[in-house]
Amino acid sequence: MEKKTITSKINLGTGVGRRKTSTARVYVREGNGVIIVNGKEAVDYFANPLMITLLQQPLKVTENVDKYDILINVVGGGVSGQAGACRHGISRALCDINEDNRSALHAVGYMTRDARMVERKKFGQKGARRKFQFSKR
Repeated sequence: MEKKTITSKINLGTGVGRRKTSTARVYVREGNGVIIVNGKEAVDYFANPLMITLLQQPLKVTENVDKYDILINVVGGGVSGQAGACRHGISRALCDINEDNRSALHAVGYMTRDARMVERKKFGQKGARRKFQFSKR
């Protein structure tokens, strides 16, 4: 199990993306389109091909698919939340590189943080909204 490394060390742009309880730190470097998530290739880290397309959406909108290498450190949450956090972080990093990307990314909704979170469980209840069964007698 080899860890992939990106040779260039100069970060052109950085961004932090968040979704649910996941946080992704994204570093964009000059390269040829390699996406590395937590030391693994994106296709190895995210088994679902839908998550890979989710990561590439900001790059396709700004037409930078094979222009940059992307290094991502993501923690917390599940697979879907992590992929959403990575997309948000990539969008922010692309705006850090070139401010002209902001209007295109904002128009398709990649610049807004999805603030939906899991509602907490309340005391005296079975779940967040589920109550214990009522017994009349």
